[in-house]
Amino acid sequence: MSALQFPPLFTGEPLKGPADPFDRAIALAISGTDAGTVVYNLSGPQLKASVIFAPEKPLEEAMAALPVCGLGLQAALGALAPPEVAVHLDWDGGIRVNGAACGRLRAKASTAIPQVEPDWLVIGLELDMESPKDNPGADPDRTFLSEEGCADISAGQLLEAWVRHSLYWINRWLDEGPRPVHDTWRALARDMGEPVEIDGNRGTFVGVDENFGMLLRQDGDTTLIPLSTRLEA
Repeated sequence: MSALQFPPLFTGEPLKGPADPFDRAIALAISGTDAGTVVYNLSGPQLKASVIFAPEKPLEEAMAALPVCGLGLQAALGALAPPEVAVHLDWDGGIRVNGAACGRLRAKASTAIPQVEPDWLVIGLELDMESPKDNPGADPDRTFLSEEGCADISAGQLLEAWVRHSLYWINRWLDEGPRPVHDTWRALARDMGEPVEIDGNRGTFVGVDENFGMLLRQDGDTTLIPLSTRLEA
């Protein structure tokens, strides 16, 4: 397989076997590796990849990279998948394809303090490409791209497209502010307007604030759950 092609200022580091790109990207970020490094492992039934960012914003603002990369994935699948494939995004990074769970986005930063500018932020992607051959369709709430008409899309193709489209949305976020990102993300957000429970808080998911914090309304009161609470420990 030829080397993957990423946009300028992005460089790839492939892994094989059981190596986890998320753990590797965090280790590289701690050691001072440049932002734009894409660590990936395409050797299994999942597409696993992580990108190192160096946000010049406080953590709470920088966390917008999580939904922004979700928009990048939706756009990548929109370009490569059949038109009947619908992608929706959970507030906390979950990825839904045609209504069923198909993967997730995850995040870790050098700090967990919302007002502090992190030295680095890693966004990880895990996407289920192929279903188990011994028991496909066993879980009706989980799906795989191979079961949704996407068997011809290679993990490498999708990874290249994800990085490319995520860069487009990152640039829009930086150049135009949160409004275009919010408007597009809201149309893809799952459970908007529905009752949800997050961290023991119950209410109706009525929207997000400027930093994509979840707004929960119950009995006339609105509770804000910052997106930074979704950082991995």
